[in-house]
Amino acid sequence: MDNADIEEMFGSLGPVSIRRMFGGKGIYVDGRILALELRGNLMVKGDDQSAGQLEEAGAQRWSYTHNKSGKEVNMPYWSMPEAAFDDPDEMARWVRLAYEAAMRAK
Repeated sequence: MDNADIEEMFGSLGPVSIRRMFGGKGIYVDGRILALELRGNLMVKGDDQSAGQLEEAGAQRWSYTHNKSGKEVNMPYWSMPEAAFDDPDEMARWVRLAYEAAMRAK
């Protein structure tokens, strides 16, 4: 996913900054990270307040298995709901929820 595509998707929030990280990209607004692009997948920030909405929309939470402990670690990022890629209003909705979650994060 190129930067122009990302900027268009997050355009409803105004200017975004995009930084390389984890072999992908971190997407920031107002200095706060609200999404990641990794291996062509777009993941938006979620929290306790938005998790239910993301799950209902079919989003999957990003998790990984810790190498040493073998425990599953849940990250605060969710796959972008598929409907968002076909509907600019849906994209704006999920982008706004990600921004709100980023603002609530410590």
